[in-house]
Amino acid sequence: MDKRHPLLAVTGLQAWYGQSHVLQAISLEVQAGEIVSILGRNGAGRSTLLKALMGQVRSSGEILFEGRPLAGLPTHAIARRGIAYVPESRDVFPTLTVQQNLLLGRKGGRPPADGWREQEVLALFPALARRHKVAAGALSGGEQQMLALGRALMGNPLLLLIDEPTEGLAPQMVEQVAHCLERLRQRQVAVLLIEQKQALALEMSQRLYVMGRGEMVFHGTPAQLAADQALQQEWLAL
Repeated sequence: MDKRHPLLAVTGLQAWYGQSHVLQAISLEVQAGEIVSILGRNGAGRSTLLKALMGQVRSSGEILFEGRPLAGLPTHAIARRGIAYVPESRDVFPTLTVQQNLLLGRKGGRPPADGWREQEVLALFPALARRHKVAAGALSGGEQQMLALGRALMGNPLLLLIDEPTEGLAPQMVEQVAHCLERLRQRQVAVLLIEQKQALALEMSQRLYVMGRGEMVFHGTPAQLAADQALQQEWLAL
């Protein structure tokens, strides 16, 4: 990839659910190895943005990944390009074991020559190592979140799209998610993160966007957002 260009570049992205126009000319960038968070109230369009990037909703606009267009590609082709998506629903296979779920994350069913392997994922999430042979449906919500993240990593992605990974988790599990994000940054895996916990997003991200009513209303560093109390009150305060 030409290093002068971002890993992901989105320009003028619009998206619809049926006749409802949800995203209004969204533009954003993610650099290789960067963690970028998208903040906003529920209903702002953040989850729709990730689904549009994965080709799961009707959309228009330009989406470039490694300088190549993604618009119009089916979801499986986008995933093969090197983008993994962890939805808020987690979508683990409940009747399969932890190990089986992880192995399904491999591209083509083969371990990567240079990337995340099963033992690395289990080392990152010790709770999964302890429940290696347990059916995913028997895991706690936090353990299922760890499994969804681990399965995504097994595909050795360049970019991970993560929707609300800490929603409903106990503080100890939130710490594990933060540890995972830090490891991803160390391994140069880029992350586009939707996160309701503003403190976590400010701590983990190099840059942030704030969405409101389907539009981007802020783009800047964590320090810039923390200093803008008026913007926080208007677009983030509950």
